[in-house]
Amino acid sequence: MSGLNLDNMDNMDFDVLREIGNIGAGNATTALSQLINTKIDMNVPKVELLEFKEISEIIGGAERLVVGILLTLQGQAEGMMMFILDQESAHHLVNALLGKEVDNFDDFSEMELSALNEIGNIIAGAYLSSLAALTNLTITSSVPYMAIDMAGAILSVPAIEFGKIGDRALLIQSQFGEADKFVNGYFILIPTIESYSLILSSLGL
Repeated sequence: MSGLNLDNMDNMDFDVLREIGNIGAGNATTALSQLINTKIDMNVPKVELLEFKEISEIIGGAERLVVGILLTLQGQAEGMMMFILDQESAHHLVNALLGKEVDNFDDFSEMELSALNEIGNIIAGAYLSSLAALTNLTITSSVPYMAIDMAGAILSVPAIEFGKIGDRALLIQSQFGEADKFVNGYFILIPTIESYSLILSSLGL
């Protein structure tokens, strides 16, 4: 597995990564449901291995304002993970958690920003726990860092950090919510090449 090439990954390897994404999305939905004490449904997530510039376009363009939660992976698997919410989805989650109406990001109080950070941390943590449980690897994460900025600026952080090993990342697009209020969430997993290999080999590939 040391010769793993993200630009030429075979179908079996990708199917395993897709299953990790599906299970992670399900666990994240459960965690979010418990957090806001509301039953949440989830559409089948879409899992793709994409270039960072393609991810930016899927989110809505490089200039779209988004909330990004970034964590650094530590332990047996290293790299980064990021959870991104578009502006409308971030508003909806804060409203659901705090029972407040927010019209724009300028109106977020410290408490509301803290709530957003906690939401992102819990969702990212659910993905991380799924990955660790499936692979039996010891994986921890740094304290989450939250930023509200244009999608291109937020995605430039992992793109610069991991550009030397390739410009592809695993994108898991999830839609979850209740009734007619669905949230669009974008989870990005960016292990190092060595960690991709370790994750796949731990699953028998």
